[in-house]
Amino acid sequence: MNDRNTSLVCSLEHLTRDDVASVGGKNSSLGEMIRSLSNQGIAVPPGFATTSYAYREYVKSNGIQEKLPEMIADWQSGKATLAETGHAVRALFLRGTWPVDLAYAIIHAYHQLSASVGSKDASVAVRSSATAEDLPDASFAGQQESYLNVTGEQGLLNACRRCYASIFTDRAITYRQAKGFDHLKIALSIGVQQMVRSDTGGAGVMFSIDTETGFDKIVLINAAWGLGENVVQGTVNPDEYQVFKPLLDDAHLVPIIEKKRGEKGMKMIYGDDQMPTRNVPTSKAERFAFVLSDTEIRQLACWACIIEKHYGCPMDMEWAKDGISGKLFIVQARPETVQSRRESTAVFKTYKVHNKGRVLTTGLAVGDAAVSGRLCLIADAQDIEQFIDGSILVTKATDPDWVPIMKRAAAIITDHGGRTSHAAIVSRELGLPGVVGTGNATYVLHTGQDVTVSCAEGDAGFVYNGISDITTQTVDLAGLPPAQTDIMINLANPAASYRWWRLPADGIGLARMEFVVANAIQVHPMALVRFDHLKDVQAKEKISDLTAGYDHKPNYFVDKLSHGLAALCAAVYPKPAIIRMSDFKTNEYARLIGGAEFEPTEENPMIGFRGASRYYSPHYKEGFALECRAIQVLRERMGFTNAVVMIPFCRSIREAEKVLRVMAQNGLRRGEHGLQVYMMCEIPSNVILAAEFAEHFDGFSIGSNDLTQLTLGVDRDSGELSDLFDEQDAAVKWMIARVISEARKAGCKIGLCGQAPSNHPEFARFLVEAGISSISVSPDSFVAVKKHVIAAEQAESSELKGWEKYDLG
Repeated sequence: MNDRNTSLVCSLEHLTRDDVASVGGKNSSLGEMIRSLSNQGIAVPPGFATTSYAYREYVKSNGIQEKLPEMIADWQSGKATLAETGHAVRALFLRGTWPVDLAYAIIHAYHQLSASVGSKDASVAVRSSATAEDLPDASFAGQQESYLNVTGEQGLLNACRRCYASIFTDRAITYRQAKGFDHLKIALSIGVQQMVRSDTGGAGVMFSIDTETGFDKIVLINAAWGLGENVVQGTVNPDEYQVFKPLLDDAHLVPIIEKKRGEKGMKMIYGDDQMPTRNVPTSKAERFAFVLSDTEIRQLACWACIIEKHYGCPMDMEWAKDGISGKLFIVQARPETVQSRRESTAVFKTYKVHNKGRVLTTGLAVGDAAVSGRLCLIADAQDIEQFIDGSILVTKATDPDWVPIMKRAAAIITDHGGRTSHAAIVSRELGLPGVVGTGNATYVLHTGQDVTVSCAEGDAGFVYNGISDITTQTVDLAGLPPAQTDIMINLANPAASYRWWRLPADGIGLARMEFVVANAIQVHPMALVRFDHLKDVQAKEKISDLTAGYDHKPNYFVDKLSHGLAALCAAVYPKPAIIRMSDFKTNEYARLIGGAEFEPTEENPMIGFRGASRYYSPHYKEGFALECRAIQVLRERMGFTNAVVMIPFCRSIREAEKVLRVMAQNGLRRGEHGLQVYMMCEIPSNVILAAEFAEHFDGFSIGSNDLTQLTLGVDRDSGELSDLFDEQDAAVKWMIARVISEARKAGCKIGLCGQAPSNHPEFARFLVEAGISSISVSPDSFVAVKKHVIAAEQAESSELKGWEKYDLG
């Protein structure tokens, strides 16, 4: 039993990851976790594995090794088709008989396993584990078969025989050929494990890295009700959870960045002797509930970190929750094979889509690219021969049978599936943009239609009508020297924040809260606070739908806002993320669901009821209280203490005092728990009284657009006055230089948010000479601005400093 070269069966607990040649990647990894990680709390169901020696004994006993080389040679030379070859080879295995000693070894190990778990005929999972799978450069995901809820001696032997045959499925043959593995030297181990009763609980997939961007501080978890095959195969749209790894060490924190509820339309449960598993519809309650609690999400994320640390590389794991005991288990772990093998972190490509047609459908984005092309809709795997090379594949869901045509596609669109579905995994591995889980692609799209698939706009993937203009930009970070001035980025969209984690930014200089409110929340906060008194019946219905699952509707606002902001903070942690509190104008607030009842009509909203004036007003202070609660959750419950609060459009010292007092009443007291509070400098009064404002705030951020508009008296949106709007006007530069000087005297940090430094190197130089602490720009301008700033810092000039050109007395 201890000699792997001649053993037929081995208990998982006796295996390590060095046993790949004997029991394959899957089984050796299970043994490794049982032996090395059980003492750290990782739970793996017990079981045993047949060896590669056992496989070769079966092949030899049935004379398969004499017939196999000729069959493979006929296919490779074109004398037989892939389908003909695969069918013929599988028939050899399925018609084979078990060598007596091998059959005895399997049955004996099965009875030992059954006894150890207190059962006569234990229900087991029977999974294939090829000796070349789950390698760092080849996942072999789903290439061989798995069989669930297998019971009894005969049932087990039949499942094992089918596992052996599955090493020569058409998809497995194709994949091995593409990866350069010898079909004749490959061998198969079979893993037999006690079934976790996830048929009454839930199951799913977990990655210790963000699958789309390679962001290495995230654990991504997908979850669905029932057995996990539906998540792996992409036949349901699962829940998705994201957890921030660096904050998991503190047991008091719950750093769950995102909880996205999937529709989970069906679940796989136990069947009968003829059909061991079957799919049934989920209940309405199951569809509206999360599969995992926060405690369970956190536990799985901690396990992912332990497993990743042990293996020394990002990992792809499968988990299951026993619905009877409530316990969680890891049932598979293998190296992640796409993001972890990207050639360089110093160079990455960004895509932009211009002249977009109307949106035809949306789903989850796979990858970050965009492509235009012609659709080819294939409803059934039996019809894949109809696929036209180079087309964009549209189908309900994919499984390994689809791989041969997926390799020939320009992009992939599916009705079903999450980020860890088969379609997503293969799209990622092939480097194809994919939009998965649309729900309706096969209904609204048709063969021959020209579309643009965009995965370049964050988490959401879009399918646009027609051929759009797509531009690409290669960003090279290599060789960028450090700058004395902090170069930060402006981010608003949490869904796109991880795309920029490789930028050596010094933090986020401006995170716009209103983007999260408008896109993730959509509802006016006062409409949630005073929901029972809303007059707009249609708005009430929409709000009821959006807040399903929330007993107290204001909690919906706090939950969505705190999670959205967490993604932004995570992207730059532990560097600062400066979050501007809501700065909608009244006409923009009114467009939120239920907002019309709470907003006045103003002639000039730009200088109306906006910013700080709202926060203490009886018309909005309950809404601002929800904003403060979200920040408190973000910093104190999740642990993102790098979040800095910024107050916009603060007109006077008296108003600053009011806002700070209201914040303190709502749990945000400046200086407590390290909380810093900045203010926007965008009004001439902010410059004139900069020294006084500095007594109340920790820093300033110059909003150059509004400051230019109000200094020059020019509407920036007026076409007639466009020539007058100039951030480099002498008056505007005087204002900027003055407030920088005052901030530095007071020991406050001061930055500028705007695109002028990227468009005009001389403006960047002016800011550097004036002594600016930081410059914050859009991510795609980061490299250009940093180069301009470095050049300005390195320039030896005898000219006067920026603020010395003006009489600032």
